Amino acid sequence: MTMKPNLRTLCIALFGASLAACSSVPERNSALDQSRERIAGARSDPQVSALAADELRDAETSMGQAEQAWTAGARKDTVDHLSYLAGQRVAIARETATSRAAQAVTAGAAAERDRMRLADRTAEADSTRRELIASEQRSQMKSDQLANAETSALRDQASMEQSQARVQTLEAELTALNAKQTDRGMVVTLGGVLFYSGKSQLLSSGSADMIRLADYFKRNPQRSATIEGHTDSVGTASSNLTLSGDRANAVMAELVKLGVASDRLSTRAFGEEQPIVGNDTAGGRQMNRRVEIVFARQTGEISNLQ
Repeated sequence: MTMKPNLRTLCIALFGASLAACSSVPERNSALDQSRERIAGARSDPQVSALAADELRDAETSMGQAEQAWTAGARKDTVDHLSYLAGQRVAIARETATSRAAQAVTAGAAAERDRMRLADRTAEADSTRRELIASEQRSQMKSDQLANAETSALRDQASMEQSQARVQTLEAELTALNAKQTDRGMVVTLGGVLFYSGKSQLLSSGSADMIRLADYFKRNPQRSATIEGHTDSVGTASSNLTLSGDRANAVMAELVKLGVASDRLSTRAFGEEQPIVGNDTAGGRQMNRRVEIVFARQTGEISNLQ
């Protein structure tokens, strides 16, 4: 039996609409999804909401920037980096809430200590000679309680200071290293005027970056990294491969000289194979003469993004 024209046209239209609906399903970004989950978890934590509201808003602002970049069709590594920053802001909010909670505990311990001291003075003023032995026993017991309260206060103060230091360290590392999370792990790029064309000797202009990088290794003794060397396209591919290896080794030697253990470092050479810009200008060739420090991924870091 032949299908009527109008019915056949309707079926074709419905089939086309179904295909369009399937193709319009938005892609997902795992880094973005994980950052959303971390912010949702922090927002639902009463302690974070109450004690680190400003820091949580900062995290949400960073998350909004990542969302806008994703919606605008920005590059994946840009969206990943913005998502990583949002996740780190969540960590800062949680650390800040912990620090402020510790401050409240410390203040309560100090008030309890003052109350107990006042009780001691009142008991001593009201005691009589007949109650001297009992009073001394009570005083000794309360002295022990005071000692415990002061020990607890000192411990809480130390915990608070450690939390504050971790917050400051997270902020400083984000700013100083300008690190980016990639599919390979966290990457710090040493570029700019780091090498002359065709040379592997480090220039003094890169010494500040090397010192900051060595300090990062010292503050994070559990981190290891691969040092990857890259060149511009001047010269032969074979000579550039050798040169890139020499540059990676030069950076490794400088880090070891600055106090980083050699067993935490390894090198790789890529030559001219992975330029980040074209080699048709002097500025482009300078950018391609670079060394990238790729840190091995650790448990707890946001994947595919610090």
